[in-house]
Amino acid sequence: MTTTPELPDTTQTPRRRRRYVGAAVSAAVLAVGAAAVGYAATARPQAVHQTTGPPPTGTATVTRGTVTERIQIAGTLGFGGSYSVIDQGIAGILTWAAPQGSTVGRGGLLFAVADQPVRLLIGDTPAYRDLTAGMTDGPDVRELETNLVALGMDPSHQITVDDHFTSATTAAIRRWQASWGLPAGQRTGTLRTGQVAFLPTGLRIGQVRGQVGASVGPDSVVLAATSTDRVVNAQLSADEQTLVHPGDQVVVAVGGQASVPGTVASIGAASTGPATGNTGGPATVPVTFTLPTSAGLPAGDQVPVQVAVTTASHSNVFLVPVTALLARPGGGYQVRVVPGGYVEVRPGLFDETAGTVEVSGAGLTTGQHVAVPTS
Repeated sequence: MTTTPELPDTTQTPRRRRRYVGAAVSAAVLAVGAAAVGYAATARPQAVHQTTGPPPTGTATVTRGTVTERIQIAGTLGFGGSYSVIDQGIAGILTWAAPQGSTVGRGGLLFAVADQPVRLLIGDTPAYRDLTAGMTDGPDVRELETNLVALGMDPSHQITVDDHFTSATTAAIRRWQASWGLPAGQRTGTLRTGQVAFLPTGLRIGQVRGQVGASVGPDSVVLAATSTDRVVNAQLSADEQTLVHPGDQVVVAVGGQASVPGTVASIGAASTGPATGNTGGPATVPVTFTLPTSAGLPAGDQVPVQVAVTTASHSNVFLVPVTALLARPGGGYQVRVVPGGYVEVRPGLFDETAGTVEVSGAGLTTGQHVAVPTS
C-alpha cells in the first residue's frame, strides 16, 4: 500500500467521483460475484451482500501507514491580485509599454511617456510628490530607501532606512540613474513625480490599456496587472464548506504534469443560492489556494486544474484496499484473511485517491494477506 499516492488526473467533481468510486468498486466485485463495499469520505460504506459461491480472488497485504482523506475540487490556475498602473507624470505620447504577459520586477520598466521611462518600486504608499533633497519626512522616503538598498545602490551601507531623505539617499539615486545609462549631467539625485510607481509587488502585465502612439495624461490607467504569485480559484460546494479551512494543505494537479503543494488561503462567504450559470445546482462558496512555487506549472492564465484538499489524516494505522471490505451477516464489516477465516473490522478514514481504507479489529496484524476480488 502506498501512503502518499499521486493525485489522479480526473475531471469529476467530488460528489460525482464518490459515486464513481463506489459504483466502480461494486461493479468490479459484482462482475465476479463477490461482495464489496462502496466507501466514501463523508459516508459509511454501503454493503453489497454475496449471493453466489466463492469468487475468484487475489490477495493484498495488510500494512501500517498514514491514510489521508481528501475531497477533489475543480479549479482554475491564475495569478493573484489586481493592480492598475497609472500615469502620474505629465501628459504626452505613450512611446512604450511592457507587453501583455511579461513580468516587471523591482526597478523594471513599466512604460514610457515622451520617451521618459516609468520604473516600478515596491511599496504600499503611492508616489505622490518629488523625491528630492530637502523634502519633509514621510513613508514614501522609507519606501524609496528600502528599494535603493534592495537594488544594490548603497554599496557602502551609508543609508539608514527611515523616513528622512539624506545625502546618502541622493547618492544612491545618482547611482541608480547611472545604471540607466544617463550621462553624468543628468544624474540629478532627484526622482520627479511620475518617474517611479510604487506598487505592493512585482507585476505580471495582464493588459495594456493605453495605446502606444496615443496621448496619455495624469491619472490615465496605462496597464492592468496582477502579481506574479500563482493562485488557484475554485468553487466549493456549500455542504463541504465545513471540511475545508484556511491553512489546510492541498495538492494541485494539471493534466499530464507534476503535482505541486498548496495551501487554502481564503474561503468566501456562504452562498445563498446556486452557483452562477448552474441553475438548479448546489450552492457554492469561492475558495482560493496559494502555491509556494510555480515549478512544473504552465505559464498561462485560467488553466483548468484539479485540487485535492486534505480533510483528515491518521498515521500508524492498518490499511487495506477498500475492495477487501465485506459485509458481515447482521451488520458491520469484515475481511477474509488468506489463509484463515474472517476478521471483523471497523472502517476509519478512506483515501479515495489510493483506494485504501483504515481498519481496526482484533486479530488483524501487519503482513497478513486479505482477499480482494479479481476481474
